[in-house]
Amino acid sequence: QVQLVESGGGLAQAGGSLMLSCAASGRSVSGYAMGWFRQAPGKEREFVGRISKSGGSTAYADSVKGRFTISRDNVKNTVYLQMNSLKSEDTAVYYCAADPSGPIPQGYIYWGQGTQVTVSS
Repeated sequence: QVQLVESGGGLAQAGGSLMLSCAASGRSVSGYAMGWFRQAPGKEREFVGRISKSGGSTAYADSVKGRFTISRDNVKNTVYLQMNSLKSEDTAVYYCAADPSGPIPQGYIYWGQGTQVTVSS
């Protein structure tokens, strides 16, 4: 099993930056593709981005493309979300999740508890 803990959230001004971290324990994250999601109050959960097992490829939602960057350090067992040029609509609870990405489709089977990001206008 994998336990995921997000950190780095907080308050930022519009146009500012934050970096979120997702620390894993229990098993190396090298065996998983990792995703970031977010959920604003009263809204449905939204996909933010994904990084492959090796970190060789990434994908982003159109709403954050060019502003957010996902990276991973498999030695440190940590995944990161660098958020730049923040907008008020980025305000949400941000979650990381792990996907085994094996021959049997399972999706994201491990989830963190989330970290709050608030962007003031």
